[in-house]
Amino acid sequence: MRLLTRLFQRFLVFCLGVLSVWLIVFVVFDTADHRLPWVLAVCVTYGVAAYIILPNVVRLYLKVLHRGVIPRYTIAADGLAGDPVNVVLIGTLQQLCEAFATAGWSTADRLGTASSLRMIRAFLKGSAYPTAPFSTFYLFGRRQDIGFQEPIDDSPRKRHHIRFWALGLAHSEDDMNSTSFWLNKDKPSPDEPVLWVGAGTRDTGLSLTWLTFQVTHATDSDTNAERDYIVDELRVKGVVGDVAWHRSGSRLVTGKVNHYITDGEVAFARLTVGATDDDDAAAVEPGKD
Repeated sequence: MRLLTRLFQRFLVFCLGVLSVWLIVFVVFDTADHRLPWVLAVCVTYGVAAYIILPNVVRLYLKVLHRGVIPRYTIAADGLAGDPVNVVLIGTLQQLCEAFATAGWSTADRLGTASSLRMIRAFLKGSAYPTAPFSTFYLFGRRQDIGFQEPIDDSPRKRHHIRFWALGLAHSEDDMNSTSFWLNKDKPSPDEPVLWVGAGTRDTGLSLTWLTFQVTHATDSDTNAERDYIVDELRVKGVVGDVAWHRSGSRLVTGKVNHYITDGEVAFARLTVGATDDDDAAAVEPGKD
């Protein structure tokens, strides 16, 4: 029975793939080619395929093959695996912002038309854009709440960066092995101490996503090194307390997640910048492994 179910799932995925190719070749391009010059028809077909048809097909594909596993990485806008979760900090939004500001990092602009155009200009001119927006990734059923970055050599193509999602302190570090921790969709108040669940990677240039061919940043595969770099930056500035280490939500064999190499370890620490006695009492102290 399990074999039949698996074969049926793969048949549905195959049908989705055939349908997407048919839509792109015989509907989108054929329609565009009859109404626009050839070059414009190709551009329109690429845009519709990369940003509309293929992302939705990928999401359907994931729903068909969904096995209820606990996420150990974020989800990109195209529905594919994004960056591994590798940092969790405890504190308020103000503490989080002050900590990264102290470390010399900038808060990323919100992704929109104006910020996207400014980022394109920066790419074309090779000029710095220290608050460049991030593409949208998802965790806990929602987009990132905030992100921080540190440019490398003032290049718009290279940067250290990390996205964060807020999660209420009722979900302590002991819950990181439970499905409820990773699938929680409730967004806590930014004024109270919360868990800031983060995914940090280092951008190294420009690239295309491997399935939908959307333009994006190329990233360094070694997310362990980037996690350690971020933690060391915060440690040096004295804005975090002792760091404990935990495994990501489900069993993660050392190896590759998406194209990333990760050991599955999550750095866990409490923000100390601007902390008061009341904050210390309310915060959850990281446990020792």
